[in-house]
Amino acid sequence: MPNTSLFTTREIPTRWVGVLVLPGFSLLAQACALEPLMVVNQLAGRRLYRLQAFAPEGGEVTSLAEMSLAACRPFELAPVELDMLIVCAPSPLPAARESGVLGRLRLLGRSGVVLAGVGGGTELLARAGVLDGYRATLPWQRFAAFTRDFPRVRLTQQLFEIDRDRLTCGGGTAAMDMMMTLIASHHGSELAERVSEHFVLERVRMADEPQQVPLRARLGHAPAPLVDAVMLMEANIEEPLTTHELAEHLGISRRQLERLFKKYLQAVPGRYYLDLRLKEARRLLRDSDMPAGEIAIKTGFSSPAHFSTAYRNHFGVTPREERLL
Repeated sequence: MPNTSLFTTREIPTRWVGVLVLPGFSLLAQACALEPLMVVNQLAGRRLYRLQAFAPEGGEVTSLAEMSLAACRPFELAPVELDMLIVCAPSPLPAARESGVLGRLRLLGRSGVVLAGVGGGTELLARAGVLDGYRATLPWQRFAAFTRDFPRVRLTQQLFEIDRDRLTCGGGTAAMDMMMTLIASHHGSELAERVSEHFVLERVRMADEPQQVPLRARLGHAPAPLVDAVMLMEANIEEPLTTHELAEHLGISRRQLERLFKKYLQAVPGRYYLDLRLKEARRLLRDSDMPAGEIAIKTGFSSPAHFSTAYRNHFGVTPREERLL
């Protein structure tokens, strides 16, 4: 039996959600974006979300896995009365521009439809100009090209972004975290938690968590000593190494190491190391029940007071306040 206590006695409107799929879209990302909405309907015992699939020309659309999604309506028929449109597209997005699709996206955006980009969907929205002035994100492999091609979009490296009436994510399973957050905003955290339990999710990741970009991709063509230095830092969070010790391990001088960090990471080694430790502390605060004092030790701080001060200076809240967010 559905738990009707989740809802008030007033009528809750059904949200009409369109899904635009382009050839080569990711089945994983699409499922992560759509299935939570269907599970909400099951758990609530009523249709809170109604889906309608669209394709540029209608008909079948073949995914990256060479499986087809059938019975899509032509996108030109997508009504302006939609509450939300989720755009699922391959990443990278092919160079060919669908002028009709872009025009329809602009019309829907002007009409107040919430627009969401999944995978290459962010790039398609950007091509239509409907992300100008918005924060947005997309799969990390496309960061550099996207920044070059769409300077008016405020690109971030977060897991997902919800900025007013625009939603974007890093693709893959990040789409589920984004949609779960949206569900919680629509219908409350209790229902969102039940959906999370349905998918056996340990937790829903928060928007401001960074995408886990591989180290060598983050550092690009940085010299090997710098890459090795960062790997040493990541492997020694609980017992941090001094800059002198890092340089000794790498067989270079401390001054050489500092120059590398300044040139490629715009930071001194000590500051970069501290940022790594604090990000790990934040992950532990959010993902575990470990006492803050124990987290302080695990992330290399000499005392809880030192940890609390450093955490507040970096994130603007204390470890205790972080857990209450």
